[in-house]
Amino acid sequence: MALKGEKAPAQRVIRVPGGGFISGHPRLVRYTLIVVLLILLGAGGWGFWKWRSLYSGMPKLPEVADLWTVKREPAMEFIDRKGATLDVRGPRYGRATSVDQLPEHVPQAFIAAEDKRFYEHDGADDAAIARAAWSNLRAGETVSGASTITQQLIKNLVLDSRQTVKRKAQEVKLARELEKQLSKKEILTLYLNRVYFGAGLYGIDAAARYYFGKEPGKLTVAEAALLAALPKAPSKLNLRENLAGAKERQDYVLSQMVEMSFITQAEADKAKAQEIVIIDPPTYDPQLGYALDAASERVKAMLPRIPGDLVVTVSLDMDLQEKIQKQLADRMAKDGTSAGASQISALLIEKTGRVAVLVGGTDYTTSEFNRVTQSVRQPGSSFKPFVYATALEDGYSPYDVFDDAPIAIDKWKPENYTGNFLGPMTMSEALARSINTVAVELTQLSGPARVADTARRFGITSKMEPYPSIALGSQEVSLWELTRAFGTFQSGGLRLDPWLIERIEDSRGNVLYQRPEYDRDRVYSEELAREMNGMLYRVVNSDIGTGGRARIPNWAVAGKTGTSQDWRDAWFVGFSSAYVGGVWVGNDDEKPMKKVTGGGLPADLWSDMMVIAHNGKTPARLIGADASVVVSEAAEARIAFYRGLSQAFSTAAGQPLASRSGYRVEP
Repeated sequence: MALKGEKAPAQRVIRVPGGGFISGHPRLVRYTLIVVLLILLGAGGWGFWKWRSLYSGMPKLPEVADLWTVKREPAMEFIDRKGATLDVRGPRYGRATSVDQLPEHVPQAFIAAEDKRFYEHDGADDAAIARAAWSNLRAGETVSGASTITQQLIKNLVLDSRQTVKRKAQEVKLARELEKQLSKKEILTLYLNRVYFGAGLYGIDAAARYYFGKEPGKLTVAEAALLAALPKAPSKLNLRENLAGAKERQDYVLSQMVEMSFITQAEADKAKAQEIVIIDPPTYDPQLGYALDAASERVKAMLPRIPGDLVVTVSLDMDLQEKIQKQLADRMAKDGTSAGASQISALLIEKTGRVAVLVGGTDYTTSEFNRVTQSVRQPGSSFKPFVYATALEDGYSPYDVFDDAPIAIDKWKPENYTGNFLGPMTMSEALARSINTVAVELTQLSGPARVADTARRFGITSKMEPYPSIALGSQEVSLWELTRAFGTFQSGGLRLDPWLIERIEDSRGNVLYQRPEYDRDRVYSEELAREMNGMLYRVVNSDIGTGGRARIPNWAVAGKTGTSQDWRDAWFVGFSSAYVGGVWVGNDDEKPMKKVTGGGLPADLWSDMMVIAHNGKTPARLIGADASVVVSEAAEARIAFYRGLSQAFSTAAGQPLASRSGYRVEP
């Protein structure tokens, strides 16, 4: 209040933001302005902080090429040489399909169902977002997302699926960035190839093939509308579990297609009336699991980085695989039980190295253990060819005569399977009869380390120790490597490198690996290989050979039997000019069989396999088979004389021989 005689201070009137006025004491006005300014600054700062926080930690948009592969669960599809699917490990992604490969009504169905203004917005539809925000505000919860097709791509491939304002803001921003990098057609193509359709199916190709049994380019309007109904709730509307629910959504899609003039009402009515046939899910032969497991392991070893959508072409000849698989199973059911053998493994390799057949056991569903590649067992006498191959390199001949008589190496006294000794015989006869003493003597003459080196050169990869017992196959190997090593004999001295994988691609058709043509390494003399093949031919085709049951009509075949200690393992490995094959029988727990030898059940199984493989083929000459060692009557008489003399001497002396030198009998 002013004192008497004084003028009252003037009232100040000040306009404030918002169009109002403040009048009063200057100090009050000043404080009011400061408060208002602070509030405005605070609100602006909070707004700026909030705006920044929406985009903090926002991931960068991946490279365009990476959008095809990001966030893929690991999946591997195996196909045969004809392109038929053998199995799918993981989700089914299908082949990449461009919008240009589809009839117009397919992409139109998805646009009508998911994003009617797809060709008008810049990645995010502001009008739709506003409508969705109002609907959510009124409902008090999230009932609408207003996501465009581009936003759905961002949500599925870049961000997570949480329903938050921050995630939505980032989704909008990234969607608009993506639209600057890709055309509408490219975005729609990417969407159709990455969207989930339920039942483990990703992409339009997988959905069309596994729901309708057709390629996506042949989808009808009704089928396209039905598939377009799924992305909204793919698990709930799974066509194999809730076809009725999916058809309700299909009606909506068709009505929207009519509204957008994509189709006429008559076409929509026709589509609604069309009977929808959902095919049964594909079934695959579980026995192929052995080969596909092996292929999968090789893929992991071959590629430095494993994409999530591999398509692997395997080498298997499916016609032979199915026939041989069945025949071996039937034979094992008939003869295996009585023989005390519960397991089998078999491998058939074309002369080129392509693996045509792989049987890793009797039942994959019971045991996934692959007895071709994972199991290592004693090969017994089937290892002897590497002993004889080394002896030939050291200058010995199939005509050289050695004495089958007792032999001792330190405290080890190996015996023959029969327990008898036959006296003098050629190397060829010793191999045909599978004589242990001669194999041991040859190993001592060459040296166990030299024999091990020969086996490694031929393709044996298991560890080989230079022990004298290596002569009799005491060191464990797999059927894969033993069969591979026999391929060196078949080819005339070139090492065989078997292959199970022909090509590796991704779902877009990019070739990541293609089996190259290659020159096989020479690891053995062709002349000596011919001599070895002559001896191995005699194992199967002479009256004295242990492998007579492995013969096949009209074809020259060679090979070797093998039996491990106490009949725990029995083998036959051999070859024709067209194939190299191996068979093993036994028990996983190494329980002895009922005196099964390699010349028995394994030779029968091998013959069964080879008869099927050679059916319809023109017989071809086997290198060295025509050089099978046959000696003259005079030479046979001299051998018989020395054999009798040796047996008489051994009986009289009663002493084993520590070492003997061979002598040659000309044919």
